[in-house]
Amino acid sequence: MASTIKVDNVQNQPGTNIINKCGTTITLGASSDTVALAAGATQTGFGRTGTVDWITTPKVTGDSPITAVSGNGYFLNTTAGTITVNLPAGAAGSIVSVADYAATWQTNNVTVTPNGAEKIGGTAGNVVLNTEGQSVTLVYVDAAQGWLNTMDSTSNVRSNEFMIATVCGACNTLATAPCCANTKIATFKGPGTFCVSKIGACVANNLVSYMVVAGGGGGGGSFGGGGGAGGYRELKSPSTPYTASPLDGYATPGNRITVMATGYPIAVGGAGAAGIHPGAGAGGSGGVSTFSTIPSAGGGGGAAESATGNAGGSGGGGSYPNQPGGAGNTPPVNPAQGFVGGQGGLGAPCKYVSGGGGGALEAGVAGTVPTGSGRGGVGTTTNISGSPTAYAGGGGGSGGTSPTTGGAASPCGTGGAGTNNPGNGLPGTINTGGAGGGGTSGTGGGAGGSGVVIIRYKFQ
Repeated sequence: MASTIKVDNVQNQPGTNIINKCGTTITLGASSDTVALAAGATQTGFGRTGTVDWITTPKVTGDSPITAVSGNGYFLNTTAGTITVNLPAGAAGSIVSVADYAATWQTNNVTVTPNGAEKIGGTAGNVVLNTEGQSVTLVYVDAAQGWLNTMDSTSNVRSNEFMIATVCGACNTLATAPCCANTKIATFKGPGTFCVSKIGACVANNLVSYMVVAGGGGGGGSFGGGGGAGGYRELKSPSTPYTASPLDGYATPGNRITVMATGYPIAVGGAGAAGIHPGAGAGGSGGVSTFSTIPSAGGGGGAAESATGNAGGSGGGGSYPNQPGGAGNTPPVNPAQGFVGGQGGLGAPCKYVSGGGGGALEAGVAGTVPTGSGRGGVGTTTNISGSPTAYAGGGGGSGGTSPTTGGAASPCGTGGAGTNNPGNGLPGTINTGGAGGGGTSGTGGGAGGSGVVIIRYKFQ
């Protein structure tokens, strides 16, 4: 027979109640006491209060996959990449919470994986969390529904402060994007400084979009090749969406620029000089444009008579007889900033033909007889400024007298066309990196177009 002890109160030596029963209420300890379980002891029947114990050291991509423990909350920092969380085996009342530490889940998401064949929200399978600032609390209920979401916040309480910046330098502007009231566009048509006086509270908003276009090369004179387009580089940040060109370099981490509170000198490449006649005849290469760690190489000048084109962001076109165009994407970057110039043709007296300069998306077209000199390589179009605009088109090669013709400008319209006798090649469009067209017998080429730098960022 079991023993029974019947008391109303249990006291310690000084006579203070440790356990007190009054009616149907049992009180453990006094108001300032701590009730603790011994190491290794467990409790049942109390249940959880619907809360978790938050682990305040954030988990990062290198910790993935993370095996969650019931009763814990995890801050997940996906700045460097995605994270996978494996849920524990579910028992009724098990609870796990996760929260977006750096407001980056929209860029690098979190995958939540149930244990074995258990379910999340009634479905066996993973769940992807990809909302900026999200936090989720999951409680295991039963085998039918598995883990159910009891709390889901789609935005952390964060400062609403955003980046503040100014521009300096003649002809440089800072304006609100015509399409997006929360976006600023800094446009540099000449040298200057992008001055960041304050960064945003959300790190993701300090990753800026940009386009850096170098100066286009000049067309060669006296049967010279078309100039090569200025190097073209672009990155679209997830915080400022728009329709970018096919050359968006976001996939390469080294292209991403997260700004700090400092000044960023901007260089804008000048136009390559037109090749002259009489004289050496080769077109000059364009100048380099730079933003932070991102340089774009000037377009290569078009070849002089009987010479090869110059290398550059895009290569200049070659001249006759069968002279090659200059190399593009020089120095090499990823994605490529431009293409090779077109080769000159064999030609014949009064039918000399040359190659078009390379463009941002295409090599310059080779010259042939009787078709004529090659057109400039295709440039590219982007909406970074708020409206679709073409940049970095190659210049057309020069043409001899009839029946050959001067090479056409890039279809994107920023390069200049080559010419027939008489007349100089046409220039590239300024502040687009377009290249100059080649000149024909006794004439000079067209000058290249200057470059441009555009920076786009979220300001509210």
